[in-house]
Amino acid sequence: MSYTPPSFKSTSFNCPSCGAFARQHWLTICYSGGGGYTKIEDMKMSSCEHCKKSSFWFNEKMIIPEVGNVMMANSDLPEDIIEDYNEARSILSKSPRGASALLRLAIQKLCIFLGEEGKNINEDIANLVKKGLPVKIQQSLDILRVVGNNAVHPGQIDLKDNFELCVALFGLINIIADVMISQPKHVEALYGNLPQNLVDAIEKRDSKA
Repeated sequence: MSYTPPSFKSTSFNCPSCGAFARQHWLTICYSGGGGYTKIEDMKMSSCEHCKKSSFWFNEKMIIPEVGNVMMANSDLPEDIIEDYNEARSILSKSPRGASALLRLAIQKLCIFLGEEGKNINEDIANLVKKGLPVKIQQSLDILRVVGNNAVHPGQIDLKDNFELCVALFGLINIIADVMISQPKHVEALYGNLPQNLVDAIEKRDSKA
């Protein structure tokens, strides 16, 4: 899952508005007055070649849109989880703790989507492990659970001083979605396109196992 975050003066990156990896065109912002135009040296604008939407930068930091240079949500996630993800993405720059708390809620909903009760995330993860959940996905879920708990309860992780950790949580959500939702969906689609006689032969083979 390749993602190139927006960075100042880069010619190409994943657009914060459409998510596509696209060429960026940079412009200096000016204002008119006194019979001419004056450059605002600390303000720049980048325009996405793919969606044509603009991002605004002040002192080499993106200020609009306020998405904290975070990748967009995996489109295979349930819609309500995508809404939580996008809300967390929109407040990350102002409140890493608030964003992490929202991602914890997203994980709780994701556990329900994967067949668990959603009442106790720790127990849900344990049950998913018993069902064969890959170790790396279990670790990703636990990272989100632990960091999210620290966002809403006093803990050992100070999220106000660990912005990069908060950014990484979004990536973990997408990794979990890719392994648990997108990959099985892709395999199922390919399997469904096999000729029926070959599917019958596979099922006959497996029934003898």
